[in-house]
Amino acid sequence: MARKFWSRLIMAPMIGAVMMAPGGAAAQSGQNGDKDVVVTGTRSKPSNWRQAETSHVVLLSDGSEADLVRMARNLEWLHFLLSGLMGRDAGEDDLVKMHVTLIGDVAQFEQMDLHNTRWQQGPFSDLFRIGRYYDPREDGAVMASTRVDQRVVVQHTPVNAESVRGLVESMARTSTGSQSRDGMNAAIGIGNFDALSGLKGPFDQDVTFGEKAIQVSAESLLYAGYAQHWLLSYFPAAYPRWYLDGFGQIFSTIAVDGNKAIEFGRAPQGARTVIEEFGSFPIKDVLNDSYLTKKPGDTRWTPIHAWMLTHFLFFSDTRRPQLRKYLAARAQGADAATAAAVFGDQTQLTSELRRYFSARKTYVKVSYDGAKIEQPLVRRLRESEAAFVKGRLELGARVVIPPAPAADAAPNVAKAMTKARDNALAQRAKWLNGLRRDASRWSGELGAQLLLAEAECRSGNAAECLAAANRAEAISPDDTRMLVWKGTAMILQSASLAGPERKAKIAEGRRLIIQANQADHDAVGPLLANYDSYAKGGEAPSDNALDGLQKVIDEVPAAPETRLALAKALVDRGDYATARPIILPVAAGPYDTPERPAAQSLLSRMGPSARSDDRDRGISGGETPPKGETPAGRP
Repeated sequence: MARKFWSRLIMAPMIGAVMMAPGGAAAQSGQNGDKDVVVTGTRSKPSNWRQAETSHVVLLSDGSEADLVRMARNLEWLHFLLSGLMGRDAGEDDLVKMHVTLIGDVAQFEQMDLHNTRWQQGPFSDLFRIGRYYDPREDGAVMASTRVDQRVVVQHTPVNAESVRGLVESMARTSTGSQSRDGMNAAIGIGNFDALSGLKGPFDQDVTFGEKAIQVSAESLLYAGYAQHWLLSYFPAAYPRWYLDGFGQIFSTIAVDGNKAIEFGRAPQGARTVIEEFGSFPIKDVLNDSYLTKKPGDTRWTPIHAWMLTHFLFFSDTRRPQLRKYLAARAQGADAATAAAVFGDQTQLTSELRRYFSARKTYVKVSYDGAKIEQPLVRRLRESEAAFVKGRLELGARVVIPPAPAADAAPNVAKAMTKARDNALAQRAKWLNGLRRDASRWSGELGAQLLLAEAECRSGNAAECLAAANRAEAISPDDTRMLVWKGTAMILQSASLAGPERKAKIAEGRRLIIQANQADHDAVGPLLANYDSYAKGGEAPSDNALDGLQKVIDEVPAAPETRLALAKALVDRGDYATARPIILPVAAGPYDTPERPAAQSLLSRMGPSARSDDRDRGISGGETPPKGETPAGRP
């Protein structure tokens, strides 16, 4: 497929960021123009939810306005910092903004029962379960967490400083030949006890063996999550999970000094306490990926261990070039052991790591004129808008249904898969009923009808989707999102038709989708819907549809669904060279997404890479690839 960045579907250049226009403005206009729209008589009053929007993020919170403004501005500081470190322009770009929601408390957050299907951490010890949700959706990533600190109790583990010291001494006493005591200490791994002198930090305690707990601040989760998202968006690649976990931890402790400077790299809260309790972790088990198979109830792997290894490699002048080569090899699909060979002798690596952490830790303070960091635009949400904040978050967790078991699946596997699918279907049905009820209550709210239309269409309910889209049309006749879902509903309806009638229904739906694209050239929704119209209609996608999908990847690089769709279409055309770097972040990346099995199958169809021009760049500094390009080479 020729690379045509400006699709023939597009009638004007598509440049600039996708601006998520507040649904409330259109809804208010509709209410003023039609007094009969609000049939319940319910007046939409100001809620306790506020939205802060900057050039790169939309932040929602039901907390204080002052905290909201400060955190939104700090995210812009973090964006500026990451851009400077990685050699990118920190100004506006055309990536879709991430939407972040901070929710009241842990109980409220857990009640939503959000399932992280496209993001996982660790697996860390099960004591480190944190409330954070991240979903790199095809129309823009969302993240959610609590706005209160979370408490991690670490005293329940049977592993503590005394038991690990005893193990080390026993191993040293029974060692023979070249296995000296020093050699055994070096082989133990990340988090040796003589490294603790460099880890004193907030909330750390002296060595004790009673109850211990550390605070995981809400802001540290926010900043760590944004740092991971930034890396996956501006340098999408097949990263090892430990590196993303550690990368997030490095930037979780950013601190802004007024309008003068920002610092990063300090030890996370409770780092010393965690290492004293959990001891060291074998570095070989990290570099060969075997840590991924550890059960949370048994492992001693923690976020602090991930931070220690990443911090050392990130800040070491001698090891940083090796890290970049290692990450480049992983990005090109190399297996973990092959990529790790770049570090050489792992005993030596561990010895250097131990010495590094016995000294005071490196951190960086960057001076900058904070007046150049923008002030976010803040508005208060109405009750009718706030009623659907959680529903929008839940959308991703509810519409993704686990597959049914294959006919040849083992009985125990089939039983487990059927149970998971049945539970998901029941949960979705309950959620949809609640969404319909709320949309009926706020019948004059454009955002309510659009959310319901999307939920119904993505659940395969064509008639219900069309009905919701029609209600949205009555509120705002020219809304492009309404046109997308109305057109999508018609294409879904075509499945029950045949012959000319089916073709006419598909054409009618596609016409509305193209109309939406012509009205808003920057929106990714019409481009996604246009491509899906071919798949749902049983047709091979046109060059034009593939160009539109490529543009979506350029604007939402972290979404695995879009990557899988485009790579599959390219493989079907025999264009393996273009498809391979597009699908690698999904097939060999850090997360077990629903798209991963299909991506791995697709990758196996292509066979070994025949590319020889992959470049080692764009990771942990160095040359910056263009937007949407992976460090292993541009798709």
